[in-house]
Amino acid sequence: MAEQANQAPSGIAVKIVTPEGDIYSQDGVELAVINTQGGQVGIMAQHVPVLAALTISEMVIKKDDQHIPLAVNGGVAEFSNNTLTVVADSAETSDHIDVSRAQNAKERAEARLAHAQEVKDEHELMRARVALMRAVNRIQVASIKH
Repeated sequence: MAEQANQAPSGIAVKIVTPEGDIYSQDGVELAVINTQGGQVGIMAQHVPVLAALTISEMVIKKDDQHIPLAVNGGVAEFSNNTLTVVADSAETSDHIDVSRAQNAKERAEARLAHAQEVKDEHELMRARVALMRAVNRIQVASIKH
């Protein structure tokens, strides 16, 4: 009995929230891989505390021999006390992504990008690039089979 009390906790808790609400919440996660502006970080139980800005990219959660891909579109990740909290601009699990909607968003972003380049509008160019990255991220994550 005393031996069990001294064992490391089983995994980490992961919570992903967006302005629309909770997207994902799970305990016992073995590994969470996030993509930060400083590079990719894998987080497991007992990891040192982390506070990092996220890029528009895939996040992967490994639990019970399953890999759960999520499309995370920017935000902040904070890890401490074996809890990873991601506050994202938007996020979706791969099985909740509407691929045709994402494809339409990609096409709209490409048209906006072409127009912004044509009229040399730097602000619109930046917004169109972000919209394109978000759409491509959603399409890529939706294509991952887990």
